[in-house]
Amino acid sequence: MKVLVTGGSGFLGLEICRQLTARGIATSSLNRRPSAALEHLGVPQHLGDLADASAVSRAVAGCDAVIHNAALAGVSGPMRLYRATNVVGTRNVIAQCRAHQVSTLVHTSTASVAFRPGGLEGVSEDLPLPPGHLAAYPQAKATAEALVLAAHSPQLATVSLRPHIIWGPGDPHFAPALARAVRAGRLLMPGDGSNLVDTTHLRTAAHAHLLALDHLQRSPGAGGRAYFISQDDPRPLREIAHHFLRAAGINAPWCSVPPHLATAAAAVSDTYLSMVRSSRTLALSRFLVAELLQPHYFDLTAARRDLSFEPPIGFEAGIAELTRTALSTSDDCKDTPCPKPTTPSVPS
Repeated sequence: MKVLVTGGSGFLGLEICRQLTARGIATSSLNRRPSAALEHLGVPQHLGDLADASAVSRAVAGCDAVIHNAALAGVSGPMRLYRATNVVGTRNVIAQCRAHQVSTLVHTSTASVAFRPGGLEGVSEDLPLPPGHLAAYPQAKATAEALVLAAHSPQLATVSLRPHIIWGPGDPHFAPALARAVRAGRLLMPGDGSNLVDTTHLRTAAHAHLLALDHLQRSPGAGGRAYFISQDDPRPLREIAHHFLRAAGINAPWCSVPPHLATAAAAVSDTYLSMVRSSRTLALSRFLVAELLQPHYFDLTAARRDLSFEPPIGFEAGIAELTRTALSTSDDCKDTPCPKPTTPSVPS
């Protein structure tokens, strides 16, 4: 089997490529820029943009399966930014899978497609998606997921996975975002952090993609549906934030911003950014504040039943690994400066 991973140079995409190559599966990647990590793995790279149908065609040609992981993520910004990659790009992937007789398509969606005011408490995939979303990112991903599931057919078996808050060694997303939120030694966050939130370790998310690939290879007719993926270990957001910060060597007490003030500030920010036609994807927004204030965790019964899913690593073991990795990186940087982290995007 030959598998193409879109976005194989990214945080999750690279781990998917690692796990595929560890199985001995011929793996290639479609990414916009060359990746030294993929080169080290021996993964051939097709350079191009998802919005370019010809680039997608060249990458898909000769493959038996595609794991469509690439996406633009964020908590703010106009729909036009997200549509080009997340919607047009997904349409191109589906069209080229059909054109090149690819039999299997696994799509990386996000649990945020189901998020709504009031949060999500132990919900399953039977919960209908909300009629509207608080930001363009989850709206675009919901559209992309619908396209993938509607494409399921005897010729192209599809599945969409909904991981949530992906983290682990090398995390360019939440740990850096939390570190930026620390001011004067305090973590400034809306609410008291008691809302229960589930997360997904990097290896767990990648493992689920390989299970979905196996599932569609065994039972092509059993696709056409979405699955929530997480550690199945919801914890108070305050606890999760402190674990991530301590792993990075930061000890900052939680400093609660009154929810009504945070919500009002986010509404003003959304209005202003829309008025000036801002392209910022990581600005203060109602979507971000709502996710920080409200619960979001899921019922994984369907993933366990259909995909034989179980997290391969627990939350505590993952945090211990994250801490060891951070300490090792810190030791490596004692004599020579380490590169500064890139600007993080916001994951699923």
